Amino acid sequence: MIRSTSKPVVNDNPFMKPMEWVSLALLVAVIFVVLPMLLDAFRLNLVGKYLTYSFVALGLVICWGFGGILSLGQGVFFGLGGYLMAMYLKLEASSVENTKIQSTPGIPDFMDWNQITELPWFWKPFQSLPFTLIAVIVVPAFFAFVIGTAMFRRRVGGTYFAIITQAIAAILTILIVGQQGYTGGINGITDLRTLNGWDIRTDSAHAILYFVNGALLVGCILFAQAVKKSKLGRILLAMRDKEDRVRFSGYQVASFKTFAFCLAAVFAAIGGAMFTLQVGFMSPSFVGIVPSIEMVIYAAVGGRLSLFGAVWGTLLVNWAKTTFSESFPELWLFGLGALFIAVVLAFPNGLAGIYRTYVEPRLTRRVKALEPAPAVALPHAAE
Repeated sequence: MIRSTSKPVVNDNPFMKPMEWVSLALLVAVIFVVLPMLLDAFRLNLVGKYLTYSFVALGLVICWGFGGILSLGQGVFFGLGGYLMAMYLKLEASSVENTKIQSTPGIPDFMDWNQITELPWFWKPFQSLPFTLIAVIVVPAFFAFVIGTAMFRRRVGGTYFAIITQAIAAILTILIVGQQGYTGGINGITDLRTLNGWDIRTDSAHAILYFVNGALLVGCILFAQAVKKSKLGRILLAMRDKEDRVRFSGYQVASFKTFAFCLAAVFAAIGGAMFTLQVGFMSPSFVGIVPSIEMVIYAAVGGRLSLFGAVWGTLLVNWAKTTFSESFPELWLFGLGALFIAVVLAFPNGLAGIYRTYVEPRLTRRVKALEPAPAVALPHAAE
């Protein structure tokens, strides 16, 4: 009797390892079950705001952790997504009935204050919600594509690229503040009321937006995981460690860097749009250098190589920021700086590194200890 000696094929590169599935399940349980049960409406909406920052940290894991591209201007894309959504919401709130006391009814109030008598041409398409949703994705991606193509094809990277993205964030902030009649200036775009007729200012609306926010975040995590496990993700990792070797192998390094930068920009823009819906306004204070650096700290604390760590790091830093700023507002910035220094010196891989080093091995040993021992095959009698 002939027996098959072939072994079952084992997938060496699964979409997620068992412990990663556990991490995803834990994150989903915390976002969708634990926090809504424990927090009141105000605190839950506050966590919803934290989750919008997680999109930026998630993009930084792809851009910085996998691709080795440190961007200190992600607030630009967060702000772009937020402002594009705010434009639609502001136009809906600026109907003729709502603005009949203005000199020019039917336009946003800050335009009327600055003696603008007609809606600018680039505002008019944002009267459509489908156009706005598409623009939230396309506009930041195009802007990132232009920046990435201009920089990476000239092999600008490292510290120089980080400084350039900082400069872009500063320039955009100055532009937004200076063009007060078109952008709302230093106050931003405020008094946002409805989304396609649905009042977004109520507690029930905030709760619904919180869950939508969490669902979009989980979707972005899964998409980023797919990129990580694909050939593209492996090339990004190889490019981060040995860029010249990847280039000499025939790959267009500039194209891969541009893709990673564009994907991070899209994630940040989605977070910005959700921030506008969750909080109800958008201002240039979320576009500049300081918020961009804080977003890098979120990814660093969570672990710049971990998709789940980026979310946990964002939640932890913002919770600490809220807690300490309520009690010691003048000391928070010092605490934030000390936290970043401590992470860089003591835990360079952030919370995810601590988890992989100390927690995951113990969990793995316990799981293996609970598994039944494999059955021992008895020798067959001679036939």
